[in-house]
Amino acid sequence: MRIEVVGRNFEVTDPIRLHAESKVGKLGHYLDLIQQMTLTIRPEHAHQSREFTAELVIDVEKHADFVSHATGPDVYALIDTLVDKGARQLKDFKEQLKGR
Repeated sequence: MRIEVVGRNFEVTDPIRLHAESKVGKLGHYLDLIQQMTLTIRPEHAHQSREFTAELVIDVEKHADFVSHATGPDVYALIDTLVDKGARQLKDFKEQLKGR
């Protein structure tokens, strides 16, 4: 499983990268079919406000990607929110697989 942390018009510092990789890495426990997870962080508006938009894309074998979005002023809180949303999506998908 590969984890990528990408910044668009935003520099991803080492503490942010470590926080993101540790939190997103825990999603691998929910499903073994995960191939790659990409977390993209960018400012909402280039220089007007301190709002950030983050997106988490989870690539799963033989299924469409799971995508989560969040917006807010704190990058660390955005990462936590995206991990919660991604975990919910993976849990729901795993429940569907068990029901078949």
